[in-house]
Amino acid sequence: MKKILFALVMMLITVSVTAQKNKINWMSLEEAEAAQAITPKKIMMDVYASWCGPCKLLDKNTFQNPDVVKYVNEHYYAVKFNAEGNDKINFKSYIFENPDYDPSRSGRNAQHQLAGALKITAYPTIVFFNESGETLLPVPGYKTPEQLELYLKLFLNNDHEKINTKEQWDLYQKDFVSEFKG
Repeated sequence: MKKILFALVMMLITVSVTAQKNKINWMSLEEAEAAQAITPKKIMMDVYASWCGPCKLLDKNTFQNPDVVKYVNEHYYAVKFNAEGNDKINFKSYIFENPDYDPSRSGRNAQHQLAGALKITAYPTIVFFNESGETLLPVPGYKTPEQLELYLKLFLNNDHEKINTKEQWDLYQKDFVSEFKG
């Protein structure tokens, strides 16, 4: 009986560790900024709203994809940010809040000051930051794993610095070969 119980406990531990490896290591913006000070990496921020259907699909279909999870965890600090939430955020020595937040609302709420500062106009939006915490680009809308891969690699490799025209962007997209499985 003890052997069976031990085997079950070991199996549960293995399943738990495996499940954790299959999830993105989300952190707060403050944690990402602190981590950048020690080990510089770019930041990928998922800007969402709790009522947003495409945001939930992004979580379910894209952010749980094994290729996305592995790539993001290896190369980025991943941040989740509720653009209509009530968190007080200290970023770049500024305090951002949501003074018009109404806890009694069940749907849309007031936009957080940080979302306004980042010029977020749609949910979901994925915002990329460089190793110094400077905004590179907000990418609005739902993205499949393959669509997100293009942006993850574009910014990681600093290819965005070589693209100055619509024609160059179109060519980059056309020539991009996805390695992620959907």
